[in-house]
Amino acid sequence: MRIRPGYARSSGGRRACDHGAVSDEQAEKTNKARALRPDNAEFKTWIGSQWAEPDDLETTAAASAPFAAERRARLSAAFPGKRIVVPAGDLKVRSNDTDYRFSPDRDFAYLTGLGTDREPGAVLVLEPTADGHDATLYLIPPAGKDDDGFYTDPRSGEFWIGRRPGLDEFAAMTGIATAPLSTLPEGIRLHSQPTKAVRRVLSEMRLVKDVWEVQQLREAVDATIAGFERVVGELPRAIAHKRGERVVEATFDGHAREEGNAVGYETIAASGAHATTLHWITNDGQVREGDLLLLDAGVEVESLYTADITRTMPVTGEFSEVQRRVYQVVLEAADAAFAVARPGVTFRDVHEAAMDVIEAHLTEWGIVPEAENEESKLFRRWMVHSTSHHLGLDVHDCAAAKRELYMDGPLQPGMVFTIEPGLYFKADDLAVPAELRGIGVRIEDDVLVTEDGVENLSAALPRDPGAVEAWMARHRRA
Repeated sequence: MRIRPGYARSSGGRRACDHGAVSDEQAEKTNKARALRPDNAEFKTWIGSQWAEPDDLETTAAASAPFAAERRARLSAAFPGKRIVVPAGDLKVRSNDTDYRFSPDRDFAYLTGLGTDREPGAVLVLEPTADGHDATLYLIPPAGKDDDGFYTDPRSGEFWIGRRPGLDEFAAMTGIATAPLSTLPEGIRLHSQPTKAVRRVLSEMRLVKDVWEVQQLREAVDATIAGFERVVGELPRAIAHKRGERVVEATFDGHAREEGNAVGYETIAASGAHATTLHWITNDGQVREGDLLLLDAGVEVESLYTADITRTMPVTGEFSEVQRRVYQVVLEAADAAFAVARPGVTFRDVHEAAMDVIEAHLTEWGIVPEAENEESKLFRRWMVHSTSHHLGLDVHDCAAAKRELYMDGPLQPGMVFTIEPGLYFKADDLAVPAELRGIGVRIEDDVLVTEDGVENLSAALPRDPGAVEAWMARHRRA
């Protein structure tokens, strides 16, 4: 559906409505048919009576609120005179009448300061005024004790999903005026298509993190490092299991739920030749002694900011000679990227510094054929991805930003990104010696640009091969 002139809109949430799902009316009929509960006035009166008042009312502003307000002001300045509509997104059916766990649209989270999963269906509207915009947060109010939905609605009833904050509480937390979703004007409700302009501006705003965001990312990184330590402790169990990669995945993912909100992306627990598949998330393989384990994982904290760290570790605690040789090249490439990263240089500069090291060593090994065109960069057969990406509310943050501000824009203090070179020699790659086949190595750290350089936020997780071996020895269980 087209948007009328004068409107701007962000994308819907990542849990957007599933158009193949049953309607709310159909779901309600099904629920009533199966519930077998009394449906008369006496029961309704009884079930709605004798409840204590909640003792956990949200009455103070969230720590994120002033930062979110400043972001809304910046967005307002970019779209004078235009209504801006940013939905959180809706629940999505997983199977029949069960939903996926809700996760709000990240632009919505950025502009409201709300994380976790409390506001499915919510819509933030910035209404233009003479001197900017007025913000209203439209929400589904929780059903009161005297409302049937209190015990009949499996999507929002307190009996089913627990207590939800009310409109006044959301207003206190966010500093944004609130209103029932039912009062959202139909003309706004029908505008369901995003505009690229809003997405782009928000992506570009998110390139530089404020101090609150940096703290969230620090917490995500620290929790992730602790998760890697737990995985090392479970390696003996992983080795003994027929699907040891699942043991690794379950260990880290369980830690992420205990210490944060969830994982920031599907955990890559790739052992042996699986480590040469860049996004191996099937994780159904064995973890064998003598192999390398590539673990690419990140804890997403309650604010929805996520870490993204990779370490490649020898399953038995010690690198073989050839594994160490490959690992050392990747580490040298990462160190070269760190050496050039500072305000004023570009993502491209950081990438090229790493690639120069990779190219030099692979050429020295004699496996890179002569190229007719030097731009062919044939050595990239063994590292096809880029060295860096921005990090924040999304693991690949700021994806809609213009290329000249992302890959070719200068690094600025407050930017957070990854440095993650790798080498991947697939098991069936006849272009390399047999001893290299099946070895995959990636080293990934999360980096904050400072006024005069960069800070490795994940430096507490060892990178040097000897230090990795010593770290594993400390955390491994017998």
